[in-house]
Amino acid sequence: MHALLSLALLLLLICNCNVLLLVDSLNGEGYALLSLKQSIYEDPDGALSNWNSSDESPCSWNGVTCKDQRVVSVSIPKKKLFGFLPSSLGSLSDLRHVNLRNNKFSGNLPVELLEAQGLQSLVLYGNSFTGSLPNEIGKLRYLQTLDLSQNFFNGSLPESILQCKRLKTLDLSQNNFTGALPDVFGTGLVSLEKLDLSFNKFNGSIPSNMGNLSSLQGTVDLSHNFFTGSIPASLGNLPEKVYIDLTYNNLSGPIPQNGALMNRGPTAFIGNPGLCGPPLKNPCSSDVPGANSPTSYPFLPSNYPPAESEGGKNGKGRGLSKGAVVAIIVSDVIGICLAGLLFSYCYSKLCPCSKSKDESGYGFEKGGRKGGRKECFCFRKDESETLSENVEQYDLVPLDTQVAFDLDELLKASAFVLGKSGIGIVYKVVLEDGLTLAVRRLGEGGSQRFKEFQTEVEAIGKLRHPNIVTLRAYYWSVDEKLLIYDYIPNGSLTIALHGRPGMVTSTPLSWSVRLKIMKGVAKGLAYLHEFSPKKYVHGDLKPSNILLGQNMEPHISDFGLGRLANIAGGSPTLQSSRMPAEKPQERLQKSVSSEVVTTNSSSNLGGSYYQAPEALKVVKPSQKWDIYSYGFILLEMITGRNPVVHVGSSEMDLVHWIQLCIEEKKPLADVLDPYLAPDADKEEEIIAVLKIAMACVHSSPERRPTMRHISDALERLVISGD
Repeated sequence: MHALLSLALLLLLICNCNVLLLVDSLNGEGYALLSLKQSIYEDPDGALSNWNSSDESPCSWNGVTCKDQRVVSVSIPKKKLFGFLPSSLGSLSDLRHVNLRNNKFSGNLPVELLEAQGLQSLVLYGNSFTGSLPNEIGKLRYLQTLDLSQNFFNGSLPESILQCKRLKTLDLSQNNFTGALPDVFGTGLVSLEKLDLSFNKFNGSIPSNMGNLSSLQGTVDLSHNFFTGSIPASLGNLPEKVYIDLTYNNLSGPIPQNGALMNRGPTAFIGNPGLCGPPLKNPCSSDVPGANSPTSYPFLPSNYPPAESEGGKNGKGRGLSKGAVVAIIVSDVIGICLAGLLFSYCYSKLCPCSKSKDESGYGFEKGGRKGGRKECFCFRKDESETLSENVEQYDLVPLDTQVAFDLDELLKASAFVLGKSGIGIVYKVVLEDGLTLAVRRLGEGGSQRFKEFQTEVEAIGKLRHPNIVTLRAYYWSVDEKLLIYDYIPNGSLTIALHGRPGMVTSTPLSWSVRLKIMKGVAKGLAYLHEFSPKKYVHGDLKPSNILLGQNMEPHISDFGLGRLANIAGGSPTLQSSRMPAEKPQERLQKSVSSEVVTTNSSSNLGGSYYQAPEALKVVKPSQKWDIYSYGFILLEMITGRNPVVHVGSSEMDLVHWIQLCIEEKKPLADVLDPYLAPDADKEEEIIAVLKIAMACVHSSPERRPTMRHISDALERLVISGD
């Protein structure tokens, strides 16, 4: 009996030793990460399924990246993890990046996490964190990205954050932060490139020194807060390309007209009843009444329809004064110089990751996945990593809070080729949940121009108008650039007017539908020209990039596309349709049907005809270019003809053909699209639109009306015709 008891004790001792050996096989950093796993109550996707205590180190675990067997990154985004952050994460002394965005974490941000003083990016947006931002945030001297947006953080912004001198991205939007910004905010965060404090409860005045943040890019978003007082004139000292969003605060007084605050549309200032002066219609008490109203009406033919105001008959104001022209030229030269300096600065700040990263030991490919998304971590020898947003750069970047899909869903979806052009291929992509998107692929070059691309694409993503196609998200890597738009179901205006190649148009457009399209396009262009954040120019308007929605409402597409394609570099359409197997876009092409191609030859045939004559000799695009293109499109919709008209053995563009018909006094029936014959009772409206079109295509840019006046004229026509 004694012998049996001794044997049992010996076996128990052996088992305990084995357990201790197993537990002891995991290093200290593994224990710290296991505490995170134990703090998570739900892991529906099994994101942490291979986090096992039997491993020697956590370096092979999902979402964990190591360098020299030390944990430098924990990245587990969009995995529906439900839990809280343990304090033990702060013991990871070499931790550089934490990315837990779009999960379901709650509770406070543990102060202990901020003991990892080498932390460079802390990305927690899209969770349910609460509590205040600890004062210990100031310990993170190497912090470059702090994104806490879309949580429930509260309390004031600690002044200690000003000690984060390397901070480039500060996004606290959509929280419950309160209180005033630190007085020296603008002199402390000198490296700041992105600032978004929108949708909080910040109050007090905007610090007067914010104009010192000379590195800012894109949009400085202070909207939807409780800021009071006047707009500091120093904000005009921000870089010229910066868009300052001050909407929906309690600001008051005149809007300074200097630097970055000049030439802004009213959309940057709405929701502040106390603001006055241009570009708002609310004049300041010292302003001369009517000083902000247009000085002249646009040029239109003398027999323009009776609905026109009599003020347009006095013949005054037919062009710009010499002084105005000189001012415009000088401002253009200054703008180009500033843009060049800004570009040089941005380019010098980019981190060039060498192709032979492994040789230097300063870079690596995350997880060793070939053909996947590469995440290059760049370091300078005199300080830590300099590319702060590398984790985000190679992922799908949403530009809208409604975006509920990720890159994997996008690349696994069914895709059909919608069209090809010199700029890229457009796919119709249907996600598993039925959501349909349009995805445009750009070039494969421009690997050093991410910041420039980011600034441009985020500015485009700010545009919201029912007659402009919405850019929802984008993706950037060295191998691939994708733009993700809303899918517009009824094809382009080119197809609606002329049909697909080799096919007869099934349902001709009635005059009422054409007028609806004309009005919608005019409203969209007027928004771009007058009311958008920076008073843009489309520069490439033509029927092929006017898309028609479910109810034939028009949507202007391809805005800013030429600029983005130039930054991205290359032309995917010049490559073969079969991409190398290791590239990410192959996943997009696996389910592509190449039979569904809707590119219309007529759009390619007449692409250059829509350009204004002066575009051949003037470098900088003008809003008057868009006016000419719009007038050309009106003529095409009225006549139903292609941009090139054959007359006997010769051919001429549509504008010159119409002018010839007018000179020869041909009847309207000879000009009108035969499909509009049933709308003969609308002849008066058609003639009125024809006159507007002829004013738009005037050879002198100064004589062309503005889009706002065109849109107003079309609205009056509809009212008079009802």
